[in-house]
Amino acid sequence: GGLGEGEPLHDIFRRLGLLRLPWQRLDPDGFDRITIGDRTFRLAEGFDRFADALANEFPRQRQALQRYTDMLQGPDPDPTVNAWQWLSQNFDDPLLVDVLSGSCLKTELRRESLPLFAFAHSQKSYIQSSWRLRGDSSLIVSSLVGDIRRMGGEVVCRAEVVQLVGHDGRLTAARCSNGEVYEGSWFVSDIHPASALALVADERIQRSMFRRRLAMLQNTYGLYTHSLVLKPGSLPYFNHNKFVYRGGSPWDEATERVMLSCRVPDGDSTGALLLDLLTPSSADPTALAETVVPGLRDMVSERYVSTPLTWQRFTRTPGGSAYGIRKDSRQPLLTILSPRTPVANLLLTGQNVVLHGLEGVAMTALQTIGIVLNGNT
Repeated sequence: GGLGEGEPLHDIFRRLGLLRLPWQRLDPDGFDRITIGDRTFRLAEGFDRFADALANEFPRQRQALQRYTDMLQGPDPDPTVNAWQWLSQNFDDPLLVDVLSGSCLKTELRRESLPLFAFAHSQKSYIQSSWRLRGDSSLIVSSLVGDIRRMGGEVVCRAEVVQLVGHDGRLTAARCSNGEVYEGSWFVSDIHPASALALVADERIQRSMFRRRLAMLQNTYGLYTHSLVLKPGSLPYFNHNKFVYRGGSPWDEATERVMLSCRVPDGDSTGALLLDLLTPSSADPTALAETVVPGLRDMVSERYVSTPLTWQRFTRTPGGSAYGIRKDSRQPLLTILSPRTPVANLLLTGQNVVLHGLEGVAMTALQTIGIVLNGNT
């Protein structure tokens, strides 16, 4: 979301050289399609078009939709404002609240705790513009790694950091599993903050209130991804995301849910070759997905499944958490972290700090970079 010119990610991606990658804009008239029960609603691109499209479905809610889009375009809401309470107070149609929350697999919905600012950030950039990469995410990795190496940097793999060596409240080196020791003046971690602090070989840090605070924080749930290789010609490519719910509101944990996302086909092909199904449930989501793609099961030639445990091993995120530390409007000062830590030259970045997602991680990275550039420890 927000990759168009003048939008939040455009300048960041330009500076990172990522605009050169093959991005495809999703359908402006419905980048996300929300199916609840037997009705499907389109989320349109552009704040005015977004409000108008939903007002056609919910005519009595037009003014409330205008307040909603005004909120999204305004300053960040106070982190103590609860998302569910704000939505319930501003809309008197529960179905519209469910539709607005329908792309919820971009964040974890919790009535009692989700801050409005986190909900708003998971929604607004996609309304500005929504995009999909032509190809897989390794294109982003390859681009970034290539630029780092061209600038004289080095990317080291298969060398897990097992200890951060420090003295007098500062780190001096990172000791790795391959026996290498890397010295430095700054150290930046994007693994879970509790895991990062556990690596610091300093008894004062291990006993610190900050370490105990991190250990108390809850993490969001993990996701199961079913990557389906489709038989050629069996499914036309669709240039939007589909979200399907059955059995209740998106805000109810027991509600069945799945997100469907197509890989952009190569060349001039109009047929989808890879379809991803994302769900927080361990149950097979294919039957639910078939409510919007009839006969899907017969289109599949191969299936690859990743679980929260896959992501726990891959990203060192406890429980394979999809959105990092759970933000809580009741305790924003405890759950919204700063890049700084009690160790003067150890900084945090990534989805656990301020916000998750591509935009959230990019904005947090800019905060972390700012501290380094200012040289203020």
